[in-house]
Amino acid sequence: MYLTVTFVIILTGLASRKYGNALPKFIAEYIGDTLWAAMVYWGLRFLFPSASILKVAAISLLFSYCIEISQLYQIDWANAIRNTTLGALVFGHGFLWSDMICYTVGVMLSATVDSCASFSSSDEAV
Repeated sequence: MYLTVTFVIILTGLASRKYGNALPKFIAEYIGDTLWAAMVYWGLRFLFPSASILKVAAISLLFSYCIEISQLYQIDWANAIRNTTLGALVFGHGFLWSDMICYTVGVMLSATVDSCASFSSSDEAV
């Protein structure tokens, strides 16, 4: 399930980039970073399914924040990576505080959905 959610988020993120002009400006501006952090969360849940939701959320936030902070480091080899399509999608271009907020929202929403889904699954198993 975690891998499926990860791929759905990736496809949604790519669609939001392609069709962002059809979305309200506020959503179009922030949905990509929010989905990026959600993708990190669900990807880590796939890799570490037995880890606690809180641990995966904390690691996802730390990873996302580190990527954003790395954008303060403008050196030629890092910028060469960022100037590729994949590099731009993964590493971004410039530090923004709004990205940090989006990452927090994306991870928190994902952890909340995961927690609710986990409770639903355990209720059905009883």
